[in-house]
Amino acid sequence: MTSWEPDVLPGYWQHTIGLGSDPDGEGELVATLVRRGHPKPTAGHAVLLVHGFTDYFFHTEVAERLVARGFAFYALDLHKCGRSWRTGQTPHFTTDLTRYDTELNEALRLLAAEAAQAKVLVIGHSAGGLIVSLWLDRLRRRGAIPGGPVTGLVLNSPWLDLQGPAMLRSAAISAGLTAMSRLRKRTVIRPPTEGGYGTTLHRDYHGEFDYNLNWKPVGGFPVTFGWLHAIRRGHAKLHRGLDVGVPNLILRSDHSVRETPDPDRIQRGDAVLDVTQIARWAGCIGNRTTVVPIADAKHDVFLSLAQPRHAAFDELDRWLDWYLRWLENAGTATQSGHG
Repeated sequence: MTSWEPDVLPGYWQHTIGLGSDPDGEGELVATLVRRGHPKPTAGHAVLLVHGFTDYFFHTEVAERLVARGFAFYALDLHKCGRSWRTGQTPHFTTDLTRYDTELNEALRLLAAEAAQAKVLVIGHSAGGLIVSLWLDRLRRRGAIPGGPVTGLVLNSPWLDLQGPAMLRSAAISAGLTAMSRLRKRTVIRPPTEGGYGTTLHRDYHGEFDYNLNWKPVGGFPVTFGWLHAIRRGHAKLHRGLDVGVPNLILRSDHSVRETPDPDRIQRGDAVLDVTQIARWAGCIGNRTTVVPIADAKHDVFLSLAQPRHAAFDELDRWLDWYLRWLENAGTATQSGHG
């Protein structure tokens, strides 16, 4: 029987998933599955939310909105992230994105055990959006999605390509990154910034949200050669074309802004990613993709200022209306022998 303990968030519970020794040599790995309350065993729908880089699950407004729509809510703190970070580990560090498959698969298994026959909607933000897209494509290739538990995908500003000048995406730079990732995988290529995007979020600075600054520092965690190489390998795979196998919604800001220490200049717009890159590569996710730009949204559209945040939730609600009807019609067609 799965053991659940009270979470750091009131009304939430957590379960630790043991993953064994870290292939990158940083001790024993764990992931943490977080659950909102006690889902009803008969719940027909569930959500699995996956965070991005310098992030973890804390935003209960997203959870409560989805619970109000009839979803049992779960979130996964990936290994070395948030609740799953352990002393001596480099936060968020991995040299291979496929290593997340083990904890994602186990999270699905636990969801299936708790909410039998529930249809699972996966939500991924930023780097988490890249990770879950690659994972779902691998599941589909193994034949694990058709008729299986995952039936939909929502991506919140997914990281689909490297931001910045085109030169940074050149073959020469990629070759150099590959070499450095082998020789100095933990060497920092980008140190934490002073202020910037994080200061527009946390209530102790210029934002309205409260979260653990040790797990999500305002200046971000250092970016290493090994981790960035893993991300770039994921980008290359995505650019060749994926098929996540399920309908998907991509929410993003309508414009990017240059990150600056002045929070007032980056309250409206994506200060982390280039939204034109999201628009360019969105078609590589799979079939039945809906892309919706949100005016003045931040990088995490659900952490935007009030007006764009509400607009993002409204767009999610509209897509969920369609998604739930689509699932119902698909089930009816299958039962009548036409699916």
